[in-house]
Amino acid sequence: MPDPGPPRPTTFEDLVAEGAAVPTDGWDFSWFEGRATEARPSWGYAVSMAERLGGASAVLDVQTGGGEVLDFALSRVADANTGQSTGETTGRAVTETTAPAAAPKPPLLTVATEGWPPNVAKATALLRPRGVAVVAAPEDDPLPFADGAFDLVVSRHPVRPHWEEIARVLQPGGTYFAQHIGPNSVFELVEYFLGPQPDGVRSARHPDRERADAEAAGLDVVGLRAERLRVEFHDIGAVVHFLRKVVWMVPGFTVEAYEPRLRELHERIRAEGPFVAHSTRHLFDARKPG
Repeated sequence: MPDPGPPRPTTFEDLVAEGAAVPTDGWDFSWFEGRATEARPSWGYAVSMAERLGGASAVLDVQTGGGEVLDFALSRVADANTGQSTGETTGRAVTETTAPAAAPKPPLLTVATEGWPPNVAKATALLRPRGVAVVAAPEDDPLPFADGAFDLVVSRHPVRPHWEEIARVLQPGGTYFAQHIGPNSVFELVEYFLGPQPDGVRSARHPDRERADAEAAGLDVVGLRAERLRVEFHDIGAVVHFLRKVVWMVPGFTVEAYEPRLRELHERIRAEGPFVAHSTRHLFDARKPG
């Protein structure tokens, strides 16, 4: 029988200490396995991104995080040329009998930006072997690229899309293809800690507003889909790690500042089962005229 490993902590103190100790760099959420779950959007963004990469020549990934999604998508393109495919859920390669007749080719140029120094280092280590240059660029600064430099700009969960800059660096006829976080995402958890939020906060990131902003920047939105997805937290350690990793949910979160509410939530999960919230995601497909 396989070694089950050490027993998982069960006390409040041990769970909180574990959640507080896990590194938060990158966008690898594998630590949550068995401790928290989130339904995935039906469109499968990472796989869809790979399909777009296969038809592009110059690609920019904005706010790449640790580079995990771009790395996955590029691996799909590479595998298509060797007769393999990589599943989005498992990340395992499965050998097929033959390669596609017209396999997509990797872009000639792929660049990624990231603003958080630990993620810059992680993304550079992950993406450099694939020939990707990772550029340290603060989130609110202009993109450090020439006008019309890219025919495809992608992004998964940008803090905020800077539409004017996206439109500027796209070539005429180029595409912005991205998955955004929507309004009220995981707000059951946010409001558990912060209390009811004003309408302006709750409606931030609304896809209709982002569509208007994209169009104001000169882009044509040719596709926009939105979904609401179930999220479950099975222990308080997962809550602590989530709030440390996704820092904009409860700004300034620390275990010490929220210890009473954390303890109450720990007892609630033990008595009633997982804490249920809902994330929102929307998929943008926009074109620059020309």
